[in-house]
Amino acid sequence: MTTSTVAATPIADRPRFDCRDAYVATLAELARTDHRIVGVVNDSVGSSKLDAFKKAFPDRLINVGIAEQDMVGVAAGLANGGRIPFVSAASCFLTGRALEQIKADVAYSNRNVKLCGMSPGMAYGELGPTHHSIEDIAWLRAIDNMVVVVPADPVETAAAMRWAAATEGPAFIRVSRMAVPEIHDADHEFVPGRATTVREGDDVTIISNGTVLWRALAAAEQLAGEGVSARVVSMPTVKPLDVEAVVAAARETRGIVTAEESTTAGGLGGAVAEAVVQHHPTRMTILGVPEFAPTGSAGFLLDRYGMSPEGIADAARNLARA
Repeated sequence: MTTSTVAATPIADRPRFDCRDAYVATLAELARTDHRIVGVVNDSVGSSKLDAFKKAFPDRLINVGIAEQDMVGVAAGLANGGRIPFVSAASCFLTGRALEQIKADVAYSNRNVKLCGMSPGMAYGELGPTHHSIEDIAWLRAIDNMVVVVPADPVETAAAMRWAAATEGPAFIRVSRMAVPEIHDADHEFVPGRATTVREGDDVTIISNGTVLWRALAAAEQLAGEGVSARVVSMPTVKPLDVEAVVAAARETRGIVTAEESTTAGGLGGAVAEAVVQHHPTRMTILGVPEFAPTGSAGFLLDRYGMSPEGIADAARNLARA
């Protein structure tokens, strides 16, 4: 586990960015230096913001149409031929429709395919439960050979992509469309299985990732004003999990709150709970989505399920003072 330096400006007051912009810029950067890099999409060029990539590399963006199973199979074939495919599709359709191909063609066959789940979680909030992608982490965490990455900001998104391009094997990277502030330093290095402490604390630990991490930091800032010292741990890889960071939190603080834009069953909270129960039992609160979330904006839905800064602070406060 590493420790980062968090800027003095309150997290809620910092500018916010769409991680898809970092995704596209990094994909183009990688493609310019490595001819093996290709994009594969399911008629989602616009929603993946890949128009500029298509213009720059017209022969290296394969659009299979609305056919997610074919898309993953094509990507596996390209990888078998020595290419490094980055598959871009809405996470709800990529994982829900093509799960068998992800399991058999990519993971079981150990193909060098990078699955990029665009607009995950509840980013398509107004389109309702059919477009919410809250189960993707739990589904893919159960599949062998699959690294599962949930970046929290544009810096970490770009760093995870550079790691994926340079590393042989399957990976799933969530790419958020919900605007988030930058949390990590510009020179942040992504290492699978390594967490980063983005705020030190001794009373309680909040473990988070993705779009919820900045909200966890805001909660810690609020708690500090009340005299509660909250450690905030960024856990970008749900698989492999940084078990050492989890055990340290269990030993050194009074309890652990996990907060994530995904289901409470089998996601980050489940992974942390598995580590805790096996290595150092402690009190836990798992914040996430426990049901089919209704229609509504992503921000509204996160707040509804206790993942506003105030909601996270309340969960942490209860553990710290119990």
